[in-house]
Amino acid sequence: MKLTWLGHSGFRIEIGDQILLIDPWVTGNPTFPEERRAEAIAGATHVLVTHGHFDHVNDAAPIAQELGIPVVTIFDLAGWLENRHGIETVGFNKGGTVMLGDVAVTMVNAAHSSSLAGDDGTPVYTGHESGFMIAGEGHTIYVSGDTDVMADMEVLADLHQPDIGILCAGGHFTMDMKRAAYAAKRFFDFRTVIPCHYKTFPLLEQSADAMVAALPGVDVLTPEVMETITL
Repeated sequence: MKLTWLGHSGFRIEIGDQILLIDPWVTGNPTFPEERRAEAIAGATHVLVTHGHFDHVNDAAPIAQELGIPVVTIFDLAGWLENRHGIETVGFNKGGTVMLGDVAVTMVNAAHSSSLAGDDGTPVYTGHESGFMIAGEGHTIYVSGDTDVMADMEVLADLHQPDIGILCAGGHFTMDMKRAAYAAKRFFDFRTVIPCHYKTFPLLEQSADAMVAALPGVDVLTPEVMETITL
């Protein structure tokens, strides 16, 4: 299995017979080298979107159109994307599991918000925020999406027993490094944790040192943008 950080909350995950793009924000992302866009999306089989904020969904439809692949997301946002952009979607909801080839993706709860700016600037409802449990190759990855710490995490850990956590940790809009580390220690038994949703803007945390210090015995990985990790 290979994981490549695309900056912010974006990941390329090569798992089983799938290449999944998670919240791939590659246009206008100040941390992503746009000259490497083709490399980042090459061979992708699906785009997974956690919620409707621009820094997670804006590139979903263009990539889906370019590659002829579906966007996998919550039912309400899937319908909006399909009607607006004419793309194929896989719409489901929290607690539901879809099989993408030999990879199982379960949508799970998150605590955040979710909307897009409409043509007149007013917010457009895009369904609830979510995370994903992605199971394949003998691993389960918990993609938290944008969230704060939730008591739900205890149930998610019991049900799915993820060994890899991709956790938002930038603060201000989501839990910060300290809170994400608390969630990892309090609810999960991760072998590997990768922080995200940080360093993108000055408003967000710029270092994962606090998470590393708080999680002794856990392999906290902090790849550079477009660096690939093999697990």
